[in-house]
Amino acid sequence: MIYILISVCFSVLVSVLLKLAKRYEIDNKQAIAWNYSIAGFLTWVIYRPEIPNLTERIFSVYIALGVLLPSLFVILALSIRYTGIVRTDIAQRLSLFIPVFSAFILFGEEQSAIKIIGIGIAFLAIVFSIPWQKNQGEKSGVWLYPLLVFIGMGIIDTLFKQIAKTTDIPFTSSLFIVFIIAFSISIFYLLYLYFFKKLRFTLINLICGWILGIANFGNILFYLKAHQDLANQPSIVFSSMNIGVILLGSAVGVFVFKERLSRLNYAGILLALISILVLYFAK
Repeated sequence: MIYILISVCFSVLVSVLLKLAKRYEIDNKQAIAWNYSIAGFLTWVIYRPEIPNLTERIFSVYIALGVLLPSLFVILALSIRYTGIVRTDIAQRLSLFIPVFSAFILFGEEQSAIKIIGIGIAFLAIVFSIPWQKNQGEKSGVWLYPLLVFIGMGIIDTLFKQIAKTTDIPFTSSLFIVFIIAFSISIFYLLYLYFFKKLRFTLINLICGWILGIANFGNILFYLKAHQDLANQPSIVFSSMNIGVILLGSAVGVFVFKERLSRLNYAGILLALISILVLYFAK
């Protein structure tokens, strides 16, 4: 469970950095691209991964993640811009449904009453912890952004589980390949913007992107380690990760950003604590 805790910390740090980026008008597209450069570099320096012989099946997973990771970052920024942080958070948290169900359907995880109870409490905690305020003056069709966040986050979690289950390829090698693919796709997109949309590269976006990349690297690395440590119980990793982000994210919101929580939100936090305990004992 220690890997889940560390991954949660890095995940919340990524969210905090994205919020600060919006406040200080950092170009998200540039920061997202450079984030994968430093993530790939750290993977190479720390683990010296070997490039394995790739099967067609696993390579398709790498390509899918390489496309989805930077694309989802951009969609997150658009969702926050047009529908607000609240609805974007709803989409991210409710994406838990996709990987949890895939754990039972695709990966053949054994079901048990205590797991189902823990997951049910976790879902209630997610619903209760969301601030349900509505944004005013929204344009039509913007609901598509949080919908894409919901689907994208769920698919990404499921694909990372597939990588963790591929035992004949070191997960650090897989991680390095995914980062390189994501960085390459992001750079091609930035070059398109540079030549055709007059994008201007700046040093501050590079630095902020590297900081974001360090946090993103830690988040994904320890998330994969958690899946390896609990290889036969992916639903526990999926649920505990999401609930942990809610707990720590709420604490950061209250004590750092001075956000106010309703009684319903505090009830959600209490349910989150209970669900983590239930899922832990289910292990």
